[in-house]
Amino acid sequence: MDIGIHYSRFPVAPGSTRAATLAATARVADEGGAALFTVMDHYFQMEHYGGPPEPMLEGYATLGFVAGHTEHIRLGLLVTGVTYRHPGLLAKIVTTLDVLSEGRAQLGLGAAWYEREHHGLGVPFPSIAERFERVEETLQICGQMWSDDDGPFEGRHHRLAETVCVPAPLQSSGHLGGPPVMLGGSGERRTLRMVAQYADATNLFGSTGAEVAHKLEVLRRHCDDLDRDYDSIRRTAMGGLDPVADRDDFLARMEEFAAVGIELVTLQPVGPDPAAWTAKVLEDVAPALRGL
Repeated sequence: MDIGIHYSRFPVAPGSTRAATLAATARVADEGGAALFTVMDHYFQMEHYGGPPEPMLEGYATLGFVAGHTEHIRLGLLVTGVTYRHPGLLAKIVTTLDVLSEGRAQLGLGAAWYEREHHGLGVPFPSIAERFERVEETLQICGQMWSDDDGPFEGRHHRLAETVCVPAPLQSSGHLGGPPVMLGGSGERRTLRMVAQYADATNLFGSTGAEVAHKLEVLRRHCDDLDRDYDSIRRTAMGGLDPVADRDDFLARMEEFAAVGIELVTLQPVGPDPAAWTAKVLEDVAPALRGL
């Protein structure tokens, strides 16, 4: 099992700056063998992390900064809110990250949920049904942008006259013909069906191996219905527990996750020094995870 580091808060480590703290954490993750480095995609910090008074940086600008401080680790948002950027622009942004990171970008995509930040900054927040329709159209548009077809796209919510994307992304092995796509969420009827149809990875929430196993079985059924190879989809999950605070409980849960097919677990640094926390996880916990 691999480790992903999800940078969900933006602290200032003692004696450092916000930028230097982020850069140090990304370098530790990169040099320590983590497989994925992700950041949040929000305008405001989430309520259970303190809400808008707490710091939040724009996601793709942050990833561009991180790309300049790393060499190997894959980079993405966990996950891009579909309402935050027009789809053609999103495809161009992810392509730019892929080109400038030398082929390390990943498109994470979800339906968005944080209504307060939309109203706060004047961004439209349509119904959940419409947002899921927009997720599917966005995936279709990205696929066309990353193909040889630079003609128009006509959808229910989006109309593009020219789907030009030059230069093309360096990666072309994703299911949509560009960088790999991860869909976040565990919805059984819509989200996991779109994972089977469009994505290269899924990111699941679950507190037990049994919960995760159920979601993966739903995904497998969608793959069967769509004639998609289930094993071609990378199966990832949020870790939930802090492996530094309670290593034994964390590893016990990860054994459950690995047994049902999870290949990567995403962990969120805890405390005022995320670089030190990340170093400890990669030194003390990662070797045990790799054996699962």
